[in-house]
Amino acid sequence: MEGGGVVSSEKQSAEATAASSYTYWVREAKQDAAPLPVPRKLTSEDLSIGSKSSNHLGSAWNKAGTWEEKNLNKWATERIKELLLSVGSLEFTSGKAEIAEVSRCTGDAFLVTVRNKKRVGYTYEITLKVKGEWVIGEEKKTFKGNLDIAEFSFGELDDLQVEVKVNDEKDLVHQDKLRIREDMKMFLKPLREKLLEFEAELKER
Repeated sequence: MEGGGVVSSEKQSAEATAASSYTYWVREAKQDAAPLPVPRKLTSEDLSIGSKSSNHLGSAWNKAGTWEEKNLNKWATERIKELLLSVGSLEFTSGKAEIAEVSRCTGDAFLVTVRNKKRVGYTYEITLKVKGEWVIGEEKKTFKGNLDIAEFSFGELDDLQVEVKVNDEKDLVHQDKLRIREDMKMFLKPLREKLLEFEAELKER
């Protein structure tokens, strides 16, 4: 029993020595030491500065606002087609016609962010299929044709032009050909208005 008591006493003494072997370093405050930071309530000015710094254009990774270009081709092509098809039909003195299909709509649209400023642009070429009815002589006849819009870009819609091609016009006299072509050129104004609407939407992207 005594031997066991000695062993137990020695074990407790060793554990106490090990526990007391840890050293803790505590820095004593000195007069020339920098004061510890004190929590401060944010002012309205602080919040305003934070809000301005977060008013950032472009991707999150581009915090510096350097050059960044975003491809908008898919959205622009689909939107242009949708808008032009919504023109509907036009009535003329001796007939009517409508845009049946956007058979060609090729080009590029993009959004550029540079120095935290946004710029948009596009370039497109379009061909529209048109079908309509005209009174030729005393008979109503159906004709189909194309409206070709040559390449145009952002800010150039005032100069937009359309070339008219009428199918199956070989049986028409010259005067009837001119009348149908002039009627189909009347689509230019509503088409321009729809493309101006597209430009306005593009600027808001």
